[in-house]
Amino acid sequence: MAPPTATETVSSNVTLQSPESSQAAGAEKAKVKMTMPKQPVFENKMEEREYLKGRLAAAFRIFGKYGYDEGVAGHITLRDPVEPDTFWVNPFGVAFSQIKASDLIRVNHEGKVIDGGEVRLLNAAAYMIHSAIHAARPDVVCAAHSHSLHGRAFCTLGRPLDIITQDSCAFYNDHIVYKQFNGVVLAEEEGKNIAQALGNKKAALLQNHGLLTVGRTVEETVFWFVSLEKCCYAQLLADAAAAGRGGETIKIDDADAAFTYKTVGTPMAGWFSAKPMFDVIHQETNGDYLK
Repeated sequence: MAPPTATETVSSNVTLQSPESSQAAGAEKAKVKMTMPKQPVFENKMEEREYLKGRLAAAFRIFGKYGYDEGVAGHITLRDPVEPDTFWVNPFGVAFSQIKASDLIRVNHEGKVIDGGEVRLLNAAAYMIHSAIHAARPDVVCAAHSHSLHGRAFCTLGRPLDIITQDSCAFYNDHIVYKQFNGVVLAEEEGKNIAQALGNKKAALLQNHGLLTVGRTVEETVFWFVSLEKCCYAQLLADAAAAGRGGETIKIDDADAAFTYKTVGTPMAGWFSAKPMFDVIHQETNGDYLK
């Protein structure tokens, strides 16, 4: 008998337990609990600013490595810890893969560049989207938007992500679809509309546009973006495979998705999950982004 293909189903004797009696109950009795390291602490806000600028620069290097740049499109912002009503962002026209901490520019909520590197060009769309999000969401320290390939492909479907993998559980009831596309976001009202639609969620699928993620740390925000991009890719592949055999993908039920979210979808989980990416980019660049 030939081995089953990736799209065939194989019967097996498995006893299915109700969601209430399996994982949640077992986790309560588990001897080994999930543990994570503590986030860094700082002696003062200036020290925190310099550290976070380094993390933001590293985030751009990661985006560049993964090919998330598309010409001059895309931006990641960081709320300044010293003056929280301002934020740091990449200068317009500088490649993600070349950004250093010293290149970053600081912008106030009037759209004026008030600090930063030599290239003080501000992407108007970055200001319109991110200023609205930072104003509406005091809990958001970082926000990321770019035109990644699989994310923007999935965003043409105008539908939310299906919860079909463990990774996608991080976005269970925690992402929205923004269905209005009115071109490049150059109007203040459009930025406010996106922020309002996002609400208290961690991610948005901007129809005909691309992905947007937010978080309490740079690392969390970057991980949500990378993971959401991969989830979009996985669903595009899975939907195509399922359609090819005249079926549908198997969805994770609500109880299991909600349980898994508590492990993989928290801010701490996002922060810690990004650690390998940041460690690798530091090694690959010899810390060049910190200059």
